[in-house]
Amino acid sequence: MGKTMPNNDAFSLSGKTFLIAGGTRGIGRAISLRFAQAGANVIAIYVRGKKAAGSLQDLAREQELAIDCLCADLSRPAGLEKVSAYLKEKDIELSGLVYCAATGVHKPAGEFTAREIKWVFSLNIEAYIALVNLLLPYFKEGSSIIAISSKGATRAVHEYGLVGASKGALEAYSRHLAAELAERKIRVNILTPGTVRTEAWDALPDSERRLADAEARTPLGRLVTVDEVAYSAQFLCSDAASGVVGLSLLVDGGAGIME
Repeated sequence: MGKTMPNNDAFSLSGKTFLIAGGTRGIGRAISLRFAQAGANVIAIYVRGKKAAGSLQDLAREQELAIDCLCADLSRPAGLEKVSAYLKEKDIELSGLVYCAATGVHKPAGEFTAREIKWVFSLNIEAYIALVNLLLPYFKEGSSIIAISSKGATRAVHEYGLVGASKGALEAYSRHLAAELAERKIRVNILTPGTVRTEAWDALPDSERRLADAEARTPLGRLVTVDEVAYSAQFLCSDAASGVVGLSLLVDGGAGIME
């Protein structure tokens, strides 16, 4: 029999470097912390929320975690150039990208303005495409890309049509990337959290009722947490998932199997 790798090593991210887009708040923050706690060097990209970025940086210092927060608007060429300059200056080889960056406008169909449509799609899908293009020369063999999606990509959610459409595009492009980049030894997967209580819910209509309804529908009897989503991201970016390509992993506590 061939030599097997101990399970604890297979899930480790030690010695790897990841760029987490949208990595200072909500699910992205949890992923940044989990990856760093698993031994990775993390570059957490943000564009707004200096307080959240400062808080994450302070926590990283306290826990002696290798997290560096970088302010860059990925929807603009100047922001992408800033990321490129950072990677060149520090001579970084990347082990992966987790794309959590997203924005949204929540209105009924027919009420979106052209500006709102452009704003949502520019960050949720256009910036993802541009960032992957930028990072391809920096990825080393065995790298991993994760696109963070949502149930609205495949299901109708109240006043979520514009965001859902952008997430659907994110998933479609990720599947094409998975097929095209596999020969370059770069794995691409999609991670779809179920209902997770984060500050993003503050922008959604009737949020408390909808959160309570989601909790009641879940076999676990509770919502999944940001940490549970982060552990799933760690798996997908670890050597333990070396054969996982083009997967859409749903982390929803079983809500999706219920009538």
